[in-house]
Amino acid sequence: MFLQITTPETVEQIVQTPLVKTTESIPIMELAFLGGWIMIPLLFLLVVAVYIFIERLMIINQSSKEQANFMSTIRDFIHDGRIDSAKALCANTNSPIARMIGKGISRIGKPLNDINAAIENVGKFEVAKLERRLAWLSTTAGAAPMIGFLGTVTGMIRVFFAMAHAGGSVEVAMLSGGMYEAMVTTVAGLIVGILAYVGYNYLVARIEKVVFILEARATEFMDLLNEPVK
Repeated sequence: MFLQITTPETVEQIVQTPLVKTTESIPIMELAFLGGWIMIPLLFLLVVAVYIFIERLMIINQSSKEQANFMSTIRDFIHDGRIDSAKALCANTNSPIARMIGKGISRIGKPLNDINAAIENVGKFEVAKLERRLAWLSTTAGAAPMIGFLGTVTGMIRVFFAMAHAGGSVEVAMLSGGMYEAMVTTVAGLIVGILAYVGYNYLVARIEKVVFILEARATEFMDLLNEPVK
């Protein structure tokens, strides 16, 4: 057994020896290609989900806007007996509130229960229009991570297949393709799923606000019909 003695000169050489740092980065596109064919359906889901989110958000924003003094103008028309003017105002206003109130105005003269039922039916129809395609976002939020996990399984199958055919000479380069596919698809699936999940819940919250506005305006209109004529 030999004892190695470190002299002060040796210590000084070790301290002064520069540490070489090697950093290597992979571009996002190149990393995506390493995920294999599983990345194609994930990319499709991402593009469709982003399109649906933007399209629905624009429609919901437009539906949540109220024309200034709309209900007060309707009240004045009804109190003055100008039913045709109230119908014309609703017809010329492109909003769920105007279509809902317009249906109620067209039922004036019938029992209040019939008017209320007509307003509720229009309100439900308008909400259903706002909720169109939201099921796709919900499906993407659940399907994307599962597709990513599928890529993990297929990648690991490639790894074990390469190991089985390599015999005793297994090299890291032989296994890297399958490992890249397994990890990249998992990350991509989670990213797409998380984005779709957050987008879906955000749109649902915005629609709930529109529903609250519709209910408030329907109640205001029914109270207007119950007001005594001055």
